Amino acid sequence: MTATPLELRHALRVPFTRDERARRNFTSGLRGYVLNDVAQGLRRVYARVGAGETTPAQVHTRLRREEYFRFYSALRVASQDMVYQTVRPAIERAAPRLQAVAGTLGREHPLGSLELDPRLPVPRSVSAIDIHLMPGSYHTEHRPDDLTAGAVYDNRLAVSSFGLMGGNLDDIGQTMARFVQRRFPDFAPLRILDLGCTIAHNTGAWKDNFPGAEVHGVDVAAPVLRYGLARARSQGRALHLHQMNAESLAFPDASFDLVFSSMFLHEVPRAGIGRVLAEAHRVLRPGGLMLHMELPPNRSLAPYDAFYLDWDGWYNHEPFYRPYRALDPRAICARTGFAADGFFEAAVPSWEGAGGESAWLAALSRGTQVDSAHTGRLASGVNWYCFGARR
Repeated sequence: MTATPLELRHALRVPFTRDERARRNFTSGLRGYVLNDVAQGLRRVYARVGAGETTPAQVHTRLRREEYFRFYSALRVASQDMVYQTVRPAIERAAPRLQAVAGTLGREHPLGSLELDPRLPVPRSVSAIDIHLMPGSYHTEHRPDDLTAGAVYDNRLAVSSFGLMGGNLDDIGQTMARFVQRRFPDFAPLRILDLGCTIAHNTGAWKDNFPGAEVHGVDVAAPVLRYGLARARSQGRALHLHQMNAESLAFPDASFDLVFSSMFLHEVPRAGIGRVLAEAHRVLRPGGLMLHMELPPNRSLAPYDAFYLDWDGWYNHEPFYRPYRALDPRAICARTGFAADGFFEAAVPSWEGAGGESAWLAALSRGTQVDSAHTGRLASGVNWYCFGARR
């Protein structure tokens, strides 16, 4: 598979040298090869050696005996580490310039706002883990008003997703916002909240699709929020970002119409997930909507596909993947105050992957059922799993 890194579309672009661009191209191509060609080889190995395993853990145990699995895992870990090696030197070199650009945007395009809380403790689920092998995780600061962790996140995603996330890395947000518009045509949120927003790339998609809404995002890590605000300002998006823990929101009751997250709940320890959903319920107005784009639950996938998603939990510094995916989203929504008849889940075709509105609507019309044929990284095409409930 030929893959090239996305060229970011905002004022915080990092100037890579010719050699650095060549390394980015190679690394992106390697990631595409591992996650497509080599991964399909692993599936074929399991088809040959599998013996009727019924759980992802049993599939893992079976495959760990195979040399091909060890090759796949070593190559995938090495390619993930290479992503950071290819982007960090240029980002560190450009750090003063990025801060200057952010400052200029704040003076000349003062859209949105940023509220930091230096007293907020960063949870150990972030501070003690280099999530996705990212050195220093999302919160580490090397200088006053640092935003380099945000630049690393943005640029590593551009390399490792090889175009699947869209031209602004916001395909999840664009897809989910359009899905809400189609599924709930009379729903017109005036205040929207994105939990665990990192650099607010998907947060901005809600502003694009609901331009009259006031859009907020929260995260515990200051560097990604600083970067995210400057990124949004450079694109003309007015976002209000807050350093805040989603398990204990500092917003009043019934203050939002829509609460959203993308690939966030699986970063939260299992004991905290209920608190996040309970807080979402608290801050939603009556009739409001909660929506989470996430990894699909184990119960919805065949054992091999569930094992493949769980690989990150074993080898990619994602210790909360597997505990999260063992949960039943319907049950946890009910435990946190949402009515059972308001629950829904869907596997929604990617907006970017469809290639346009008519193709996306056609894909949507073919169904959004949640199963191994339509959900997960090995599905045909890209489909984003989501679940949610009405308040």
